Parts: sequence; C-alpha cells; structure tokens
Amino acid sequence: MRQKMGELKKLVEEGKIRYIGLSEASVDTIKRAHAVHPITCVQMEYSLWTREIEEDVIPLCRELGIGIVAYSPLGHGFFGGKAITESLPEGSLMGSHPRFSGENLEKNKALYTRLANLAAKHGCTPPQLALAWLLHQGDDVVPIPGTTKIKNLNANIQSVAVKLTPEDVKEITDVIPVSEVCGEREDEVMSKYEYRLANTRW
Repeated sequence: MRQKMGELKKLVEEGKIRYIGLSEASVDTIKRAHAVHPITCVQMEYSLWTREIEEDVIPLCRELGIGIVAYSPLGHGFFGGKAITESLPEGSLMGSHPRFSGENLEKNKALYTRLANLAAKHGCTPPQLALAWLLHQGDDVVPIPGTTKIKNLNANIQSVAVKLTPEDVKEITDVIPVSEVCGEREDEVMSKYEYRLANTRW
C-alpha cells in the first residue's frame, strides 16, 4: 500500500493526475494512505438502508477533510422501486441479493411504503426523497446513482430541488431504521470484501 500510494503521489507531483481516491477502504487503510498523500475522496456504499459508515468512516473523513462519494444511494435500486413497483430485470444479480430475496424482500417492502408516503408529503418520488436525504447529510457527501434510462437520470437530477429541514431529515431517517432492514448488505461471496474486513496490507 505504501508503495502504491508513493507512486500515486509521484503522479500528482508530475501533474499527470490531480487527485487520489479510495474505494471500500477500511478506517486504518484511509489513515495510512492519507499519511502518504492527502486523499481527496472515499467511495463507499451509503443509502437509507446502508449506514454503517456513519459510525466510523464518515467521522474520520470529516476529521481529515476527505469527501464521501456514496455509491448505490438508492439501495441497489430498491428505493427506486426495483422488485416493488417494477420487476427485477431478467438475470439480475439482485435476484440473489439477501435484501431482495424471499421473506427479507417482503419485510423490506414496508420500508419502501413508508418512504413513498413521505415522498408524497414532499411532492416528490421515493428515489428523489432518498437522494435528497443523502444530499442533506453534508456538503461533503455526493451520491452517484446509476441508471440506464434517461427519464430516471432526469428525475434523479430533480432531487436537488427537494429542500428538507433538519426535522424532515430526522423523520426520513427514523422511518427507515437500519435495525429493521432485513438481509445482509452483501451476499456471502461478496461479504468478505466489506470495507471493515478490507484492511490493505502495508
């Protein structure tokens, strides 16, 4: 890791790259990498139903001045209606994802319904409200929703127009308690790469 960071530092100094970022990095890895050269941002999964990084990564990043790029901000499409208002695409890997499977999915549907009810209150769609919630977590948090449809892209952009008060943000947080999310964040194969287990060797 030190050697890799050293090489990236050289590239910055030579003007060949401008910034250095990490993805799914452990707290220890972030600290060690940042000591070699300032890290600009860390890409982590972060959404209404995946909030573990609030306990460790986000406080550290704020202490060090590192931005957070939130991937899967709609919970792999769940808060966009996947498997609820629209079927999962044929052959989709989400079909075997713990949170989209069997009894877990049936229980998680209640979370979507709660968010949809709040979205109606705010005059927006559930995915727009989920993205707005992330945008209100701080100026250092930037969600990167993925889509293959232009209409979804345009709708996602409109989430910046959804204004929330601190009370609104708390209400949204409270209706999607992580303790009620059913199923692991990743399947068994991918779970070993989860950031808390991904401490890069020095």
